[in-house]
Amino acid sequence: MNELLKDIEELAVKAGSAIMDVYQSDDFGVDHKADDSPLTKADLAAHKVIVAGLQGLTPETPILSEESTDIPYEERKAWDKYWLVDPLDGTKEFIKRNGEFTVNIALIEHGKPILSVVYVPVTEVSYSAAAGVGVFKREKGKKHSIMVKRNSRFKPTVVGSRSHMSDEVKSYLERLGQHELVSMGSSLKFCLVAEGKADLYPRLGLTSEWDTAAAQCIVEQAGGKVVTLDGEPLRYNSKESLLNPHFMVFGDKSKDWVNI
Repeated sequence: MNELLKDIEELAVKAGSAIMDVYQSDDFGVDHKADDSPLTKADLAAHKVIVAGLQGLTPETPILSEESTDIPYEERKAWDKYWLVDPLDGTKEFIKRNGEFTVNIALIEHGKPILSVVYVPVTEVSYSAAAGVGVFKREKGKKHSIMVKRNSRFKPTVVGSRSHMSDEVKSYLERLGQHELVSMGSSLKFCLVAEGKADLYPRLGLTSEWDTAAAQCIVEQAGGKVVTLDGEPLRYNSKESLLNPHFMVFGDKSKDWVNI
């Protein structure tokens, strides 16, 4: 598992390099999908790098990527283990050139993410985790373990979406009371909770399974939780739709963040 994690981290860096080639150009090649979400040359370039890399590493393991989602559930539901990939999470942030986008690669087994890498191409920071191995942050050539904050602050730090702040989240934050709000794009919101820089990420809006799997693994291996509003762990490939229910990400398990 440790060796595979290292291979996936190297693959994410390679995909990040392909993304940066586009990021530093004058032509993002922006198009739009059927749901009106943006698609760029960088999304497709990273997708090709990751799929080719995973097929070389684990040819027997299926791959589900945001850019190849037309796999019917009748086929997917037979998968005990598969790769779940978002080649470029935070395409809107990419287009805005604010640097808050990531490469997300996760290995799912029996509906649960068990190994993952979240890589930030602009800063060259990576978060990696695997069950039985631990969770790590690598920056400036140095790698160290990370952990959620065990006891929430009197005034909790809440991380929210830079591009998708829903009315439901605004209402929740009013009920929460005093807090500090930090806006962040992509799966970096999860990572802030995982390394103890934020207490809570309430996501009361639509996301897809590839948006969350890699970062969920990071949070869980760091000692935090990612749960639905029923208090159950976020699960994968359990239904035909690839949309997630609303969920909460938090570090301090002693507080009931769901029923505020």
